[in-house]
Amino acid sequence: MATVTAPQDPEADPRVKAVFDDIRATRGTDFINNIWRYLAFDPGLLEATWADVKAVMATPSALDPKVKELIYAAVSVANACDYCTHSHLAAARAKGASEAEIADFFRVVASAGKTNHLLNALRVPVDEAFRKEV
Repeated sequence: MATVTAPQDPEADPRVKAVFDDIRATRGTDFINNIWRYLAFDPGLLEATWADVKAVMATPSALDPKVKELIYAAVSVANACDYCTHSHLAAARAKGASEAEIADFFRVVASAGKTNHLLNALRVPVDEAFRKEV
């Protein structure tokens, strides 16, 4: 159950409409997903969150867009965010991730989770060769 109520007519607020229009233009779709509809309860929070996500996820960078989506999905799995896991795996698929790549993704996430837990429990010191300063 949501902790806030999504506005009934979010685009009645011109600030929300401007963000929604930018989402549509940036993504090339009329679909506005629930994160944005629910964040519309606070136009300032909506604007700030969209600006951050757009700057990272929709702006060309050294990382391929599919890779960005898979990284976002991995962090979402680690943070137990069901919504973001589903959303970003769907986006990765839309950006060309095959089912074989998704299966590899889950293998990497599972392996990283296991070794992270082991290393956190064992408190193994970081090898000097792995430190950037070296």
